[in-house]
Amino acid sequence: MKEDQIVFPAKKHNPHRWKIVLALLTCIAIAVVVATEYAIRHVEPILRARVVQTLATRFNSQVKLGEFHASVYRGLDVAGKDLSLRSNLDPSLPPQISVASFSFHTELVDLFRSPMHVGSVEVHGLVVKVPSKSERAAMPKSKKGHGKLKIVIDRIFCDDALLVLLTDDPKKLPMHFLIHALTLKRVGSDQPMHFTASLVNPRPVGNIAAVGNFGPWHTEQPGNTPVDGNYSFTNADLSTTKGIAGTLSSQGKFYGKLDTIAVDGATDTPNFSIDASGHKVDLRTQFHAIVNGTNGNTYLQPVHAHFLHTDLTATGYVERAQTQKGHNIHLNVAIDRGRVEDLLLMGVKTTPPVMSGAVQLQTRFDLPAGKESVSRKLRLTGTYTAHDVSFTNLHIQKRVDELSLRSQGRVEEARRLSLEEVSQQDPLPKIPASIHGKFSLADRKLTLPQLVCNVPGTEIDLAGTYTLDGRQFDFAGNARMDASVSSMVGGWKGALLRPVDPLFARHGVSTEIPIRITGTESKPHIELKFRN
Repeated sequence: MKEDQIVFPAKKHNPHRWKIVLALLTCIAIAVVVATEYAIRHVEPILRARVVQTLATRFNSQVKLGEFHASVYRGLDVAGKDLSLRSNLDPSLPPQISVASFSFHTELVDLFRSPMHVGSVEVHGLVVKVPSKSERAAMPKSKKGHGKLKIVIDRIFCDDALLVLLTDDPKKLPMHFLIHALTLKRVGSDQPMHFTASLVNPRPVGNIAAVGNFGPWHTEQPGNTPVDGNYSFTNADLSTTKGIAGTLSSQGKFYGKLDTIAVDGATDTPNFSIDASGHKVDLRTQFHAIVNGTNGNTYLQPVHAHFLHTDLTATGYVERAQTQKGHNIHLNVAIDRGRVEDLLLMGVKTTPPVMSGAVQLQTRFDLPAGKESVSRKLRLTGTYTAHDVSFTNLHIQKRVDELSLRSQGRVEEARRLSLEEVSQQDPLPKIPASIHGKFSLADRKLTLPQLVCNVPGTEIDLAGTYTLDGRQFDFAGNARMDASVSSMVGGWKGALLRPVDPLFARHGVSTEIPIRITGTESKPHIELKFRN
């Protein structure tokens, strides 16, 4: 061996070294978990205070929180019960928001973000109560500068939530909306929350699905909270309102503030009917409305409706009743292009309708709240004009045609008409009439204080009533003819009547004779007749 060579002894292998390292790491991991769990348990009051402070800041409210628990086995898990928020602006009011239970999860690293970040929150038993208009107006203005929010939430999911709209009238029940499922996103930052909601409309009962944006929430004036989105209303059972029936569907969009929500939409009710008639029609509408989301009042500006061959336009408002459950509806309705038979088919049991023709109509429509059926409660007052009118009852049409022919001096044609047997297979060559006048509807009875019917050579001025079941009508008035009595009778009988012609000449016409129509649609009785 050379002198300058150095030989190191070989290292000995220690088989227990890695076991020691592994055990040490395990102990460190356990220590970290235990320490973290210990820390969380001790900082649980701090987390509780942060949750309370965040809610108090966001909603300017007094916050009460019952149970509160936190765990860090898989990140941070938090659960709580019996949460309520009462407005600082008026502590005498009941809690505006209450929650039976809630829970959320977030990663530990999110605890150190500013503001604290939470991924998802689940809420059960949420109840939101919106104060009445007078209560909101009486609230003092809040002071600015409540501090920044301490928590931002990506998503909140609520099931079986309840929205309650309180009212100023102690006799008036609050409005309740049961929301089966509600999801809110981007909660906590001072920006709109995105939402998806599924709820049941109280009346008519039906399912509503909505997607849109809500907020930021205005604590002092909740009615100023912005909202926008799209909705779908399906399987709405109109029979929940006594007196009407049908299955309504509607789609549209909404935008504005909570107390002035503009809604543009369309509805379709393929089997709409009123109990007074029972006839089903396909009723479709397009509408623009302003809805007060804090009390449910709706202002229609306007509604365009179509059924059968008739179009109508309505403007007005729907307001919650003061003394009983339900709504009062007040509308101004105009029909510029309509059919008489369509209106009668919808409102009267008689089949076929007693007459047909083109119609224009203006009416005031009032439907008060109450337990009575729609046909009993409905009140109408207006004017009408109908053209090219003909009667489906052959007996009535025959008498109208005969009267028209005689009043024009066409006696021979009238005589042949009176002698001919009329049948549905061999109908009359109908002489069209025009009708105009005033009407009112109440208690299923149509009252016509003025009904002016014009056919060539004759004007008939009547007044009377007609029941919507078609079982009875009673009209009386005068028939004014261009021809004299003797000319209308004709022949040798007419010659004998010439001396009495002046007795029937009144008001600038050759003949004025009293006329009365009574009976039922199937068996009418007309007291004016001319025979040779």
